[in-house]
Amino acid sequence: MTKDAAIKATKAKKRRKSASLDRRKARMGWVFVLPFVLGFILVYLPIVIDSIRYSFFTIKTLQGGGFELIPAGWENYNEALFVNPNYVTTLLSGLQSMAFDIPMILIFSLFMAVLLNQKMIGRAAFRAIFFVPVILSTGIMESIESQNLLSQYMGEASGIEDGSGQSTANEIVSAMDVEVLFSGMAVGQGLVTYVVQAINNIYNIVNRSGVQILIFLAGLQSISPAIYESVQIDGATAWETFWKITFPMISPMILVNAVYTVIDSFTTDSNVVMRFIANTYNESEVVSSAMAWMYFLIVILILAAVAGIFSAFVFYQRKD
Repeated sequence: MTKDAAIKATKAKKRRKSASLDRRKARMGWVFVLPFVLGFILVYLPIVIDSIRYSFFTIKTLQGGGFELIPAGWENYNEALFVNPNYVTTLLSGLQSMAFDIPMILIFSLFMAVLLNQKMIGRAAFRAIFFVPVILSTGIMESIESQNLLSQYMGEASGIEDGSGQSTANEIVSAMDVEVLFSGMAVGQGLVTYVVQAINNIYNIVNRSGVQILIFLAGLQSISPAIYESVQIDGATAWETFWKITFPMISPMILVNAVYTVIDSFTTDSNVVMRFIANTYNESEVVSSAMAWMYFLIVILILAAVAGIFSAFVFYQRKD
């Protein structure tokens, strides 16, 4: 066997081993998701099909028990859009809230991830502290949050009495008078209003940023230190390093967090649209099904738009 033939045989053998390893990984991946796939097909899929079917029917209760489904066409969808006076208004309010929350959550979580990725004493404790809201946002805490009891309490005129006769909540806002801060800067009123709303909504932003911070941290720690060493040798500043190295390298994580935040915003119990659909279910199951499926389609369209926009700016590092 010639030398060239031996080299070709070695490369072919390596390719076969690599292909065999990829196939084993693919099989293990399917084994890993198999319980979810079986549960979805056997449990959730029949419910989804029934929900779609019910949205095109009306329910007639029969004497002696039971019910009868009467075809209604698009009547339930027409009632949700044009007869119900609150569905469209609530839907627009939910979309407006989402458009405000998602950029602030992404910006805040990226900022905190960059800080928590620095070498400092107690770094692990600080990371755990920012993840605590994710753990607490379950069970009774999630129920309290969905009712906005804390927000209502903080928004009352009396607030928390500290002995001075003034609300501590209002005192915090007045101490951070953002409008005065920006009054001498050449910025538009829209930016001022956005920052003020972000400060007033800081509790909600911090409470919903724990998972995003962890994802950004994982992305930051996957960047090779050799890259930072090379740019430091070239004399790059910290600002240049962030925008030229860090930001492009974690752009895939920005896409992941954007999609996750959209889904989380649309499906949380505190979402006004979800609460409205749940309340409508107590009055009419079929109309609420129509509302839910229209809401689902809107979520899918927004996810596709967000993924398409962010994908245009995502940088994927080549491993070969």
